[in-house]
Parts: sequence; C-alpha cells; structure tokens
Amino acid sequence: MSVTAAQVKELRQRTGVGMMECKKALVENSGDMDQAIVWLRERGMAKAAKKAGRTTAEGIVQVSRSADGKSACAVEINCETDFAAKNADFREFAEKVAKIAVEGRFVDVEALKAARYGESTVGEALTSLIATVGENMSLRRVRTLSVESGCVVAYSHMGGKIGSLVALQSDADKSALEEAGSDLAMHVAATAPKYLTRDQVQAAELDTEKDIIRKRLLEQGKPENIIEKALLGQVNKFYSDVCLVDQPFVKEPKMSVTAYLKKVDSAAAIADFLRFQLGEGIEVKKGDFAAEVADTLRTS
Repeated sequence: MSVTAAQVKELRQRTGVGMMECKKALVENSGDMDQAIVWLRERGMAKAAKKAGRTTAEGIVQVSRSADGKSACAVEINCETDFAAKNADFREFAEKVAKIAVEGRFVDVEALKAARYGESTVGEALTSLIATVGENMSLRRVRTLSVESGCVVAYSHMGGKIGSLVALQSDADKSALEEAGSDLAMHVAATAPKYLTRDQVQAAELDTEKDIIRKRLLEQGKPENIIEKALLGQVNKFYSDVCLVDQPFVKEPKMSVTAYLKKVDSAAAIADFLRFQLGEGIEVKKGDFAAEVADTLRTS
C-alpha cells in the first residue's frame, strides 16, 4: 500500500521517529496511524525518539584498521552515561560500526548511518540499541585515513576516551614502519597537535599569536629591536607546540617528530593524522533528575 507524504509527516511529528521508519510503519499497517504508532512502540523506536533531546557526552571513540594496514578509521559514538558506555551491546555495536566504516572508507556520518548492518542499517541498529539500553545515543563523527604505500596505525587510549590515527607514506620495511606509526599515534594522543605542518596554520591565528607575544615582551620592558629578534624564536616555539612535524617527540624530546621519523626511513612522510577525544566540544547541561523521572512516569 502507498502512503502519502502528509501521513509520514504527521507520524513523524507524533513520534519523533525518522521519516523512513515512519513510512515503513504506515505501509506495514495499511496507513492506520494509531496502529503505526503501536508498531513503532513495539519496536522501541518511539521510545528511542523521546530520548533524542538528551545530552550525549559519554561513549567511546572506536578505532579500526583494514586487513592490509593501509586504512584505519576512528568513530565517535556517544551515550548519556559512562555506565551505558560500558554496556556489552554498546561496545559490540561500536566495534562493528568501526569495521564497517574502515571497510567502506567512510568520512560522512549520514552515509555511515545508511550503510548495511546485518539485515538493517547502522542508523536502524542504533535506534534499536537506544531502545534496548534506555539512553539517548548518537553517531557523532567518523573519519578514515588511507595511503597507497606505507601504513595507517590506530591507537586507543583510556579505554576509548581518545582515539588517534597516523598515516605514514613510505616504502620502508613494514615492521619498522608499523612500530614508528604506533609510537607516533601514541604521541598524537598525548600531545593533541592542531596541525600537521606550518603551512596549515591560518594567517589570522598566527597574527594573533604574534600580537600576544609582542605585548608580553613589551610588558617585560624589552626594547623594540630585541622584540623583533625574540619574536622569531617565540613563533618557532608556537609552531613546535601546534604542528605535529615540529613537535618534540614524546619518547625522545631532544628530537622532533620529523627527525624521529627520518631515523626509520629518510623518505618517509606523515601523510595525515587525526585525534578524536570523547565528548570534546559538547556542552553538558545539568538536568533535574527528579523532574525527568516524573516526566517518564507520566509519558510511559
């Protein structure tokens, strides 16, 4: 049976469930609105939709590598509490989604949600998990790095609180390159570089940094001719703080990341990197737990 767009819209407004699920519910129930709502509730979808406004800042950053080691991905999946983040079903879901992401080299959340997950899609499986666990959850971000030659190494820190990837372009011995990649992925997790190289730093950010340095030196009473000389050194220090290739290598701080990598292979280069930290940038709002429980009792 065909259903109208107006029917789908109404069901979505009444349940908060996605358009595709609403359409399926109406088709399965011959366009009967009330039965469609019951059908969604039986599958936990309407229940899951009610939780959609809750803040999700806990969860996991799951990393995964391809079989050939030339691709790896990081996926951040959020939930409301650390308790749910440790749930076995949640962890299993995260692992499967990360494998799907690296196999498909996904970089877009919506595309990943539409990917096959057994007999359903990733998005549908997430909705089902929300109903099962009883918390709001979200697939927040995904990114995959790949190289033609070399390797991409993934590192997970603090049980999935931080995930990092480093892509190395090289024809060097695989085992040596893997070891270097592992060291550098741990380095990225520890130091949180903002950029790979100096040319990625925005001019406006650099100008702001120079202004801050110049004012600091003036406050110290440094003469103008000394300030300009000191400024160069301070800018280099800024680069070594924010650019991965210029940072002091955490295991051997007397050498830079670039110098460390050149010891492994003089022709090796870091093609790209990423670092996901769980919940970064999410504003956590404190709610009234008693009021939430009362509301749940009224609407259940």
